Amino acid sequence: MRSFTTLLGALLLTLCWGVASAKSVLVIESYHAEYPWDASYMEGLKKELGSGFSISSFEMDTKRVPKSEYQAKADAAWAEYQKMKPDLVVLGDDNALKFLFPKFKETQTPVVFLGINSNPRDLKISSAKNFTGVLERPLFKRSVAELKKILKPAPKKMMVLFDSGNTSKAAVAKLFAGQTSTKIAGVTVDLKLIGKLDDWKKTVSSAKADGYDAIIVGLYHTLVDSAGKHVPAGEVLSWTSKDTPVPVFSFWDFAVGADKTAGGLVLFGQIQGEEAGKLVKKILVDGASPSSLKPQAAEKGRFLFSKAQLAKWKITLPASIEKKANFTD
Repeated sequence: MRSFTTLLGALLLTLCWGVASAKSVLVIESYHAEYPWDASYMEGLKKELGSGFSISSFEMDTKRVPKSEYQAKADAAWAEYQKMKPDLVVLGDDNALKFLFPKFKETQTPVVFLGINSNPRDLKISSAKNFTGVLERPLFKRSVAELKKILKPAPKKMMVLFDSGNTSKAAVAKLFAGQTSTKIAGVTVDLKLIGKLDDWKKTVSSAKADGYDAIIVGLYHTLVDSAGKHVPAGEVLSWTSKDTPVPVFSFWDFAVGADKTAGGLVLFGQIQGEEAGKLVKKILVDGASPSSLKPQAAEKGRFLFSKAQLAKWKITLPASIEKKANFTD
């Protein structure tokens, strides 16, 4: 009995020590848990961290609330941080970084950002010794170049279609540099940033008549209807897939599917989460200082396609691309 009691006591002490030693991580999401990008990077983060970490999250929900509420959401996230006092904070995407950087740079808490489309130099991230993270760089030039190989006859004019949210503007800022058109691999690429659903539908419906050979959809999550009410992203993408007169491709994996887009060279949120998780472990486990870890882009992209969409548009992938591609259906 005594040996059993001793064993039980040791087991309880081990369990208690494990709970007490778990590093606490607060993830402040710019968006919301149901948003496919967030769900994907959270999956990657949890997979990379495994046991030994206690992960909590706060949703700023800036894909669905008006811009006038962003600051209030950031203030609520800050209040959650002060209440929780985590060992480390992860800031997911541009809005969380933009609104909370001024506060967190004054703390000693290590901060790892991910999914950042904007230029960290614009926020002077390097001036904050407690910050590092993972950059997100949509593959505009490579995507267009690869689609030029896929589409027959070769396209002369493409449309890049985004909503008008902050993340969209940050994502396209470098490539278009304030312009609405550019040339990539000999293809004219026009940018459309749209805020209202009716305008989105008109733009898509007239694409062929306006001379476009294809559309590449970026983000479509902040569109509002004529009453100013947020339109569910799934409805936007489903309508676009069904009613477009030209093939539609995408820059992100969550937009690829039988009732979505045909795919393309895309980024995966899970990779962002995994890379952020590696930085978290270097800081909390290995003792590295964030300032010693230079922010890096997560990956170069992967081919992902929908067989149903390819069949719909009678598109045959070149063998060199097909052998490297994954498929959603």
